[in-house]
Amino acid sequence: MEERRFQAVKAYKNEAFLDSQSARSLRILAEYLEPESRFEELRIRDTVVVFGSSRILSREEASKRLAEAERTGADLAKARKQLEISRYYEETRELCSRLTTWSKGLSGTDRRFVICSGGGPGIMEAANRGASEARGENIGLNISIPQEQNENPYITHRLAFEFHYFFMRKYWFAYLAKAFVIMPGGFGTLDEFMEILTLIQTHRIRKKCALVLYGSSYWDKVLHFEPFVEFGTISPEDLALFHRSDTVDDAFGYLTSWLTQNVLNDSHAPGGAR
Repeated sequence: MEERRFQAVKAYKNEAFLDSQSARSLRILAEYLEPESRFEELRIRDTVVVFGSSRILSREEASKRLAEAERTGADLAKARKQLEISRYYEETRELCSRLTTWSKGLSGTDRRFVICSGGGPGIMEAANRGASEARGENIGLNISIPQEQNENPYITHRLAFEFHYFFMRKYWFAYLAKAFVIMPGGFGTLDEFMEILTLIQTHRIRKKCALVLYGSSYWDKVLHFEPFVEFGTISPEDLALFHRSDTVDDAFGYLTSWLTQNVLNDSHAPGGAR
């Protein structure tokens, strides 16, 4: 039998083609279908999504950096500020631990209100860490960016995702979420908050969805909503689309009460987004 000089490559195994512009639609579809199959397999029914800065350190790490700064005299003001805002890392960690413990105690077989983050360091790590410390499944939707963002070590292994397309990552943030917690953050956090807020305001997210803006001392310096009302570019009632919170107790109480009333006790509430 004559030996074949080459082996033709099947289209779905042709990496050069799959990475090409011509196959962009296939890559987009893959970032929809592959996460969907994993969520169905692991019975993830809905989520609580936590947004926040990748640059906020744990109290332990911030304390180490302050001690080093005091020893060397370098970047002392920055190190002090990092320690000050490390409270948001620790409060995110505590909140997500408490929410996970609460959700694990709910009846039913599906996993409810699973903590979901962007999968990276900072506030994202704190969210996954808190859920992990409560021995709960948790999700990380990471993104490939030029400044490489490595996934944090606390994400449930089978629920760690790596996205290429920002819009597909945002889709999965929104699709399963029943609640969002917006911790202090930068441009990315602001983008995520404003997009979700706009989708709720315009009823493109038609399901009931809780939105918590956490940390008034931070957000009151960054965002001023009242001028929107003053100039007539939003309605006064739009300011009621989100809940402001400054403590773990308040955020936990608000979210568990809201989710119980609007999701668990509402027979018409959908399992996913619409």
